[in-house]
Amino acid sequence: MLALTILGNNSAVPAFDRHPTAQVLHTQEDGYLIDCGEGTQIQMSKYKIRRNKINHIFISHLHGDHYFGLIALLSSMNLAGRTQELHLYGPPALEDIIKLQMQVANNVFSYPFYFHPIIGAGEIMNNNKLTVTCFPVKHRIECWGFLFREKKNPRKIDPERARSYEIPTSYYDKLQQGFDYTTKKGTIIPNSEVTVAASAPKSYAYCADTKYDESLAEIVKHVDLLYHESTYLKAHEDKAAMYFHSTTTQAAAVAKLAGVKKLLLGHFSSKYESLDDFLSEAKEVFDDTELAIEGVSYKL
Repeated sequence: MLALTILGNNSAVPAFDRHPTAQVLHTQEDGYLIDCGEGTQIQMSKYKIRRNKINHIFISHLHGDHYFGLIALLSSMNLAGRTQELHLYGPPALEDIIKLQMQVANNVFSYPFYFHPIIGAGEIMNNNKLTVTCFPVKHRIECWGFLFREKKNPRKIDPERARSYEIPTSYYDKLQQGFDYTTKKGTIIPNSEVTVAASAPKSYAYCADTKYDESLAEIVKHVDLLYHESTYLKAHEDKAAMYFHSTTTQAAAVAKLAGVKKLLLGHFSSKYESLDDFLSEAKEVFDDTELAIEGVSYKL
């Protein structure tokens, strides 16, 4: 199970009670923070996102609206007496920024802190639940998107049927992996007799700040949920290109080309108070579109 909670959905300047970019991808056990704009920890408190559930943070690029909330969050983790390790993934220069901020404050981390510089496309994280790969997007400075994929879920055991065949619980791990069971008499119990298929693994793609780029469609092909920035309405396509951002219809075009299941729009410009036109314009191109609304969790 994956779910995405939006903490910030605005672009550079906070406006209309919208905040700079931040979101958390949840598994049943952990939270993965994606970007950390100004006010992120306040939003986490507001929407009851527990800091101690965040063990991995991903920063797409070094424009302030995507990481100015980071040192505040790291410092609060310190003050809370955090002891579990924290992994931070981002552009190499981010490590020097964090070191300087800690140095001038005469602070050290109370917890094991690991920085993983992103120096090229490919896999950057792999644990027992997810793999995370990064890919370049076209922005004014080096910028990365992130693709999260659940690992294949084990088969679910039907305990009653397993007991009826006198299968020992010590063999249940094998059953979850798809193995048949052979009794002491040599009778083979097909795996399908005592297990059922689990839900298919889910996938989420985060396309950070980027100008329109059709090549992204191949990277995010068929994901369950695609977040794509849509800073401007389609009437401001020239401005979007000038500042290396995308419009509503351009984000929707990428989603359509990629054949994704659902598109989530975000990174709205502060020039717009109402977001209604963002949704209507995108749905003209890709119907299964929603707006990234702060405080809302989207289940994959």
